[in-house]
Amino acid sequence: MRGRGEGVVPIRQRGDGSVAFDDGVGEVSGTWVTSKPPSATPGVVIHIMVDTVAATLDLVVAHGGEIVQPIGADLPEVTARLRDPAGNVFGLYQEPTVTAPAAE
Repeated sequence: MRGRGEGVVPIRQRGDGSVAFDDGVGEVSGTWVTSKPPSATPGVVIHIMVDTVAATLDLVVAHGGEIVQPIGADLPEVTARLRDPAGNVFGLYQEPTVTAPAAE
């Protein structure tokens, strides 16, 4: 399973034997299709919601991935794009934090 997100996104095996992943907040689940070639030139970029894009990018690089678009290109959204070791391009998305107004 090397190159399919191990150590970066939570990987699990479903009851039918397929390899699946879940986003950082448990809202989105997907499965890896290994019989198709990598999608290195995306027409549509799938974004995975994570707790922190910066920390996830560190994991991506540590596990052999590459940063394609760093944080900041889609401001005010917190996003980045990566290429996994297999050559697929994905996006990462971090939900904005809401800060409480300062006390007067």
